[in-house]
Amino acid sequence: MKSLAVMLTLIPFAALADADQRFAKLRDQAEAMGAVSAFVEKYVGDCASKMLGGGECEKNAEIFRQGATGKKFYMIITEETSGVLQMGEVKVRDGYFVLNLVPFFAASGSAITHGAPTKVDGDGNPVMPFIRIESQMPEGWNPAMMARQVTSQALRLQIVFTPLGVWSLPKKGGGTMKGVKARFDTVLVTVGRSGEQVGIWLAK
Repeated sequence: MKSLAVMLTLIPFAALADADQRFAKLRDQAEAMGAVSAFVEKYVGDCASKMLGGGECEKNAEIFRQGATGKKFYMIITEETSGVLQMGEVKVRDGYFVLNLVPFFAASGSAITHGAPTKVDGDGNPVMPFIRIESQMPEGWNPAMMARQVTSQALRLQIVFTPLGVWSLPKKGGGTMKGVKARFDTVLVTVGRSGEQVGIWLAK
């Protein structure tokens, strides 16, 4: 499974008061999540790697899933996002551009994903379709400036998601890889340093 360096920082909601109101409404319905790795480990249950207490591990994971499934959570992925964000289509005259997001956040040998992958590529990595975040250039920006923000890992992702269950796929070389199948309700992209909004995606 492709390793993506994902770091999570929790920021008080008061510091995010200027967020897009469509995003803020969903965020305020969600529970702020701790570390991605801790959530994934509790939800999926990495019990096969535990030498002792496997039955108790499975039971604890099942209890956690029952409480978390169908509930909204909120996470912030800090600027180390170059592996999941790519520049897409650009229309210079209209100021229109697309950010392609790979909705796959790896942690603890597993991942949180939008939907569930159904196949792997030649290297054994799960294949996920992009989320297209259609946006307008901020005032005074141009495509080259935006591309630099993406490639220099200067953008921050804020995501409200709803876990729906566990997915599994055969692992290359044997075994099984697992992850959290989720519905991403909304994604907000901002400039990490300034908080300026770059784009927003809302599930239909």
